[in-house]
Amino acid sequence: MNRKSIAIDMDEVLADTFKKIMKTANEICDLSLSEVDVKGNRMWDFINKEQAKELRTAVNSPGFFRDLEVIDSAVDAVKELSEHYDIYIATAAMEVPNSFHDKYEWLMEHFPFLDPRYFIFCGNKKVVHADYLIDDTVSQLDAFTGEGILFKANHNENIVTDYIQVDSWNEVLALFSSLRAV
Repeated sequence: MNRKSIAIDMDEVLADTFKKIMKTANEICDLSLSEVDVKGNRMWDFINKEQAKELRTAVNSPGFFRDLEVIDSAVDAVKELSEHYDIYIATAAMEVPNSFHDKYEWLMEHFPFLDPRYFIFCGNKKVVHADYLIDDTVSQLDAFTGEGILFKANHNENIVTDYIQVDSWNEVLALFSSLRAV
């Protein structure tokens, strides 16, 4: 019997990229925004073009993605899922080309039990062929041909969608446990 597969986004699903982007934006743009201040929006909506250029340069600098915090319970949940599913990491890295090495090293450090041959660095996740995709971006779920699952993040807090929505890795585990029971 073939195992089903789950593709998992990295940023805002496994790694708290938003927290570091917000901290960096606050530092280089002399802001004092909190997660509550930007809830339901992207950090980029709060800065001007010049500040956005500076922030993009910072985000695209080597090392930016190397020390991101892991989303709560992600490691244990992914490890448990890997016992029942083939796990792919599908991260949209094309917009930040200097992130490849950092993301790879970060994944190897925090998820050493995953097969790096199943790491997919892409742009549009239409190229990802898996049964499920857990992602925080609706446009990536729209492009995906399998079943999409929206992982709630600060920027998508107010989005209304038909996708199954999960707020945490505990909810992800509960969802896939119920799917295996069917």
